[in-house]
Amino acid sequence: MAKTVIDILVSKNLLTLEEGAVVRKEGREKGTSFDDLLYTRGIKETDVAEAKSALTGYPVKYLQGVAVPFDVLRDIPEESARHYAIIPLGRHEGFLDIGMLHPEDAASQEALKFIASRAGLPLRIFIIIPSDFQAVLQEYRSLSGEVTKALGEFEKEYEGLGADVKIRRDPTKIVEDAPVTKMMGVILRHAVDGRASDIHIEPTRANLRVRFRVDGVLYTSLLLPIDVHPAVVSRIKVMTNLKIDETRVPQDGRFHAEINSRFIDFRVSTFPTAFGEKVAIRILDPEAGVTTMADLGIEGSNLEKINAAIQRPFGMILITGPTGSGKSTTLYALLQKLNEERYNIVSLEDPVEYYIQGVNQSQVRPEIGYEFATGLRHIMRQDPDIIMVGEIRDRETAALAIHAALTGHLVLSTLHTNNAVGVIPRLIDMGIDPFLLAPTLIMAIGQRLVRKLCQDSRKGVAIEGALKEMLMTDIATMPPAARKEAETLMHGQVYQGEVSAVCPKGTRGRMGIFEVLTMTPELEKIILSKPSESDIRQEVLRQGMLSMKQDGLMKVLKGTIGFEELLEVV
Repeated sequence: MAKTVIDILVSKNLLTLEEGAVVRKEGREKGTSFDDLLYTRGIKETDVAEAKSALTGYPVKYLQGVAVPFDVLRDIPEESARHYAIIPLGRHEGFLDIGMLHPEDAASQEALKFIASRAGLPLRIFIIIPSDFQAVLQEYRSLSGEVTKALGEFEKEYEGLGADVKIRRDPTKIVEDAPVTKMMGVILRHAVDGRASDIHIEPTRANLRVRFRVDGVLYTSLLLPIDVHPAVVSRIKVMTNLKIDETRVPQDGRFHAEINSRFIDFRVSTFPTAFGEKVAIRILDPEAGVTTMADLGIEGSNLEKINAAIQRPFGMILITGPTGSGKSTTLYALLQKLNEERYNIVSLEDPVEYYIQGVNQSQVRPEIGYEFATGLRHIMRQDPDIIMVGEIRDRETAALAIHAALTGHLVLSTLHTNNAVGVIPRLIDMGIDPFLLAPTLIMAIGQRLVRKLCQDSRKGVAIEGALKEMLMTDIATMPPAARKEAETLMHGQVYQGEVSAVCPKGTRGRMGIFEVLTMTPELEKIILSKPSESDIRQEVLRQGMLSMKQDGLMKVLKGTIGFEELLEVV
């Protein structure tokens, strides 16, 4: 039985006995890795890896050019990866998958025990080839690595000044230090590269925590010494033109930065906490382009209803949902659909998140008295055909929007309610007369965002037991056309996210689930009687409205989203 890699290569006639003996001798005398000596003799990486697999029982895993995401790389620090020749490959089926170059190395095996205890997961070992290992090391241009380097420069620059000097130095001087500037640049770049929508910089008793929100979920990306907190916050304030010496009250501001040859807008909010100022940064990419309605997840009868509504010459279309549900993105998709030369489209936004060629976009500035209501009055003098108002926040804005819709304009806006049905009682509660609302409101669109499954790393879940019972109950309440389609999609399984090296969260990106309320003569009569939300819901369901949950179920049955994800949202 073969006892070494060399023995296995000899048995496969990839190496002669004489060559094997020479490799052993040179390796012992020069202290050189047997692997390197084999490669110099023309033995392929794959042959060596397969020999190690035969010897150890660990399978070989070829990355085939697939990048290991940053979220996965964080499981093993770069220094450890280089020293022990091990890399993380992802979390899968309750295991932390590890790639190793030298599974026979005792020190590497000891390091794995520590990694397993820290991760709280059992390890699953794979053998990898050197070219894949080097490719992953190149990806270790990580957030923590770059920030740690900048942090080291920061500490080195001020060593010897006293432990408390770094905290108590004049913030107006500290913010201009190159290391702090580098640190913030690295954080911003990695947030943009990682498709984050928000950055949270949060002081705690022990450290400064940096979290990124990706696909609606917050992940801790970095932990910094608490000593750098004043410098980081002050640097952000300088970029945002906020008051550096004011730490007792919240402040809001904006700044712009060029990242990867793209100009990105950042909206900043500071907030005093027990351990210092917390900073939330919203990332707005004006060059990201506007998503189409199909990409948003608007399909079937909902798409047909919306396409018909936006062709109306006047009236009001409202998009509703909680904060962060994608209302603005849907508004932009509608504007893009309507954007034709024959229309004069004017928008009021706070802020302008995406720029659309051909649309006259204006940003409100409450600090100087230029608010939605003020802007609406002036828009009416601009001869508009279509008006977009970023948000209806008060009675005055609602009244002006209703007036604009009544006087021959198509008005698009958003409103904060839980669902489409809630739009009507909300507007009535804001002081809009039912006799004005009924003929003005064309459509209300309620929406939520759900994470999409990675199509190349998902697994099927059999439709049986309690799951089958729940699905059948919900499908039975669908309108006839949707129910028929849902029944044809019942193929015996739905899908759920599966963690993999290419998809470390099991999901990537988000899409919407929608419900579309359209105005009808029957609904107009009910509105005039000052109805409750339940009265309105009963009528729209009678008319065949697909609820958000039902729309989500259709996407579950199509394998686009997971059933558990849907239940978290609706």
